Amino acid sequence: MSRLRRYVFGPVPSRRLGRSLGIDLVPFKTCSYDCIYCQLGRTTDLTVQRREYVPLEAVLADLQAGLARRPDYVTLSGSGEPTLYSRLGELIAGIKRLTDTPVAVLTNGSLLSDPQVRRELAGADLLIPSLDAGDPQVFAAVNRPHPSIDFDTMVAGLVAMRREFSGHFWLEVFILEGFTSDPVQLEKLVRHVKAVAPERVQLNTVCRPPAEDFANGVSLERLAELARRFEPEAEVIADFRGVHQLGEFAAGRQEMLDLLRRRPCTAGGIADGLQMHLNAVAKYLEELVTQGLVESTRSGGVVYYRARAETDVSA
Repeated sequence: MSRLRRYVFGPVPSRRLGRSLGIDLVPFKTCSYDCIYCQLGRTTDLTVQRREYVPLEAVLADLQAGLARRPDYVTLSGSGEPTLYSRLGELIAGIKRLTDTPVAVLTNGSLLSDPQVRRELAGADLLIPSLDAGDPQVFAAVNRPHPSIDFDTMVAGLVAMRREFSGHFWLEVFILEGFTSDPVQLEKLVRHVKAVAPERVQLNTVCRPPAEDFANGVSLERLAELARRFEPEAEVIADFRGVHQLGEFAAGRQEMLDLLRRRPCTAGGIADGLQMHLNAVAKYLEELVTQGLVESTRSGGVVYYRARAETDVSA
């Protein structure tokens, strides 16, 4: 099971990347967006300021120890927006000196209009930005961006990054009931995605308690229907059942389930109790909730998790 390091966590099971060794480059919920669907809660530091939030040398030292776990990807993601890290290019180059493991970057895409950010990302092997809206109004309602971020400029940044980037480029589209699931908004999304022209389009929706109660997901059946509207046809990535079957992941799920059988906990409480990184906790909760083994309740604006059954998930 993954234990807490300062900046590196995992490997954790990823529905897209297999065994993903994560690197957290910014403080918790430091982001250029305050998305209503975020499973980590509301953004506490809404910013576009790029700086060295954590020391580069310490990150690389932490990573070197984590590479012994033989991950499938080294993933820059974490609990905020990784492109806010001002030494991103140096970090990617440093990772390449340490390992042949491919480097993936999960980003909201908000800073890709900056040529410097695009240059720094050039050394990555896989880039997965997101696009969650088809027009400025829905962008403001769903992503709640920093005031300096303009929708059209952001989309132009995605197009420019795709044109310049020599690695693999996938685009994640988040579908929300009442926001991006209606035909008019979906058609706008399809047009923007076609302009970006990613290798893959991946549809996602709410599967864990979101930052806001009114952020509602759509069914897997509806996602499959919407996927056919995109060019290329989108993949539905919101069904995680059966993805995390390796023994080490089963052991991690079992330990978390044992804790939740004893008492309800917040995601932060689980992280503290099991000495796990919060992003690793989120990965395990994602599957346990999907499998119906854990349920969530909200009290006073705080989400608690508890076990629903005495099912053993180690098998």
